[in-house]
Amino acid sequence: MNKLINDTYLCAALSEPVERTPVWMMRQAGRYLPEYRAIREQAGDFMSLCKNPQLACEVTLQPLERYPLDAAILFSDILTIPDAMGLGLYFKEGEGPCFEHPVRTAADVAKLPVPNPSDTLSYVMDAVSVIRKELNNRVPLIGFSGSPWTLATYMVEGCSSKDYRRIKGMMFSEPRTLHKLLDKLADSVIAYLNAQVESGAQALMIFDTWGGVLTERDYKEFSLSYMQKIVSGITTVAEGRKVPVTLFTKNGGQWLDAMAETGCDCLGVDWTMDLSKARAMVGDKVALQGNMDPSILYGSPERIKQEVATILESYGKGTGHVFNLGHGIHQFVDPENAGVFINAVHELSPKYHT
Repeated sequence: MNKLINDTYLCAALSEPVERTPVWMMRQAGRYLPEYRAIREQAGDFMSLCKNPQLACEVTLQPLERYPLDAAILFSDILTIPDAMGLGLYFKEGEGPCFEHPVRTAADVAKLPVPNPSDTLSYVMDAVSVIRKELNNRVPLIGFSGSPWTLATYMVEGCSSKDYRRIKGMMFSEPRTLHKLLDKLADSVIAYLNAQVESGAQALMIFDTWGGVLTERDYKEFSLSYMQKIVSGITTVAEGRKVPVTLFTKNGGQWLDAMAETGCDCLGVDWTMDLSKARAMVGDKVALQGNMDPSILYGSPERIKQEVATILESYGKGTGHVFNLGHGIHQFVDPENAGVFINAVHELSPKYHT
């Protein structure tokens, strides 16, 4: 096994000692970077970029050429699994991702396949392999998937939604149908993430973007239980080292204690939860990732550094903190401000690890 030059992220995500707090950004390969926009234009559209392993590798590495980040994250999309199920993913201007064939009935659920990662999703595995090779052990590579609840939300609604009337309608009127869909998605995610690890991913993250729209009872039944199944089913050791698993439920800070019981290693925290409170909730069971409001990056360099200092202080001394934004970086952020943020974490965090 080749030794990583910088394994700070892996150590922190596993609550192991580090000399400073590692930092990476959700959506760090994205539209705020002019070099990303140029490659996306070259590819023609977003999914063509995702399905080209060489271009996906290039945009994955772009932010690492600009900034001293402590991890790379696979450039892909959370909806690759439902696309591989044959639902016809496309992107509608102003509305985001949509499906030509939404899932609305028990019959629709029954005919969905569990995609074979080496077949319909082979382009993702090829991208992971190419990225690992090109990284040359500079920093670890994070693989990821959407959570079953979040994938189901897009699949049943057919597009983004403001009221979730179709998915919640199924949840309240046909819960058995929804459970069958979520179970099939959990099996698909397990196979998908295990294939990513086999192809070279060194850490995993599960994005539960829409879990926060549920009540606590429904969250535990329809979202958390299926993430629990995934954590229990995925590969936890590769290349002689533990593969840390991070769960992130947007607007789910009130459930961190329950999430910590899944057996995951790290929990993502959005900006609505103070890290000192989050740390008090989970104790030393898991590491925490987060949690700067992405909008801070529209502020002055001084304000950005002040916010970094505040968040580091709120977490306090000791290991188990991966610094990140509380959600993805916005497309209109000045790339120079992202650099201020990253450099501030490197400058200000060592004193919390002495």
